[in-house]
Amino acid sequence: MSSSEAVTAEPVVAARALTRCYGEQVAVDDVDLEVAAGTIFGFIGPSGSGKTTTVRLLTGIEGPSSGEVRVFGMPPTSFTARDRARIGYMPQLASLYPHLSLHENLTFVASLYGVPLRRQRRLTKVLDFVELTSHRGKLLRDVSGGMQRRLSLAATLLHEPDLIFLDEPTAGIDPVLRRKFWEHFTDLKAQGKTVFMTTQYVGESADCDEVGVLVDGRLIARDTPDALRRTAFGGDLVDVVAAEALGDPLVGRIRSLRGMLAARRTRTDGRGLRLVVADADDATVWLQDWFDEHDVPLVSLRHHVPTFDDVFVKLIEEPRDHA
Repeated sequence: MSSSEAVTAEPVVAARALTRCYGEQVAVDDVDLEVAAGTIFGFIGPSGSGKTTTVRLLTGIEGPSSGEVRVFGMPPTSFTARDRARIGYMPQLASLYPHLSLHENLTFVASLYGVPLRRQRRLTKVLDFVELTSHRGKLLRDVSGGMQRRLSLAATLLHEPDLIFLDEPTAGIDPVLRRKFWEHFTDLKAQGKTVFMTTQYVGESADCDEVGVLVDGRLIARDTPDALRRTAFGGDLVDVVAAEALGDPLVGRIRSLRGMLAARRTRTDGRGLRLVVADADDATVWLQDWFDEHDVPLVSLRHHVPTFDDVFVKLIEEPRDHA
């Protein structure tokens, strides 16, 4: 599928009031979400928040207790074998065979998807990507957990699916290989593929096109990374450090400026402020002019971009429904 064919107005994944209960326990609670074609959607949340259950519902492994799921415009529980072949799924726990070699595992997966054995170059390519070519003859049970994770990713991508579900794909691998994985995810997006991934590394969310935050089975936020930063902190952040202490009257005047959403002190010596504004790029210009006009010398005035770890903590501490 070409990039132009993949990117359409209709979402590849859509859920409405999606709910999954196990007895009296509500694992997924009234979740609405859409995932556009040709994008990377990041799904984050505390352990036990319902991320994996949501993925199982979206892939059709389980059916919802109530609500609706549509993938490629149809319920995944009604997929034909051909429909299902358009999806790749990498679960948290390895689902390969420990008594087979790495290459044998991939050959077996290839046969399940009808990938011809003559396409050995495809097996070689995915093994090379996850840096397992030199280990291809080893039994799965004899390699490290990180290598098993890498092979699981290779198996997921082997049949070149259009929609790829990855449940914590970078867990247990080193930072260098994690970055290589992300380079490949970006490459998949460029090909028009759609990636839906859960992650335990909150910072990875910054590399996604859109992010959903799940807490206790409820989707409390869903937006672009930049928009989620503004949601979490009430706007963009600008840090100010003055050459001298800023008196209370002056700080009061700053708080009353048009376009100023909030201001708080950040230093015990009285020289620092963190300002919340609608647009940091514009604000840094007119704030500099304002301080100059009022003869307030500054050491620094800059746009502060919080890490996604900070954004995540802020959203979790103050849960609210922005989805």
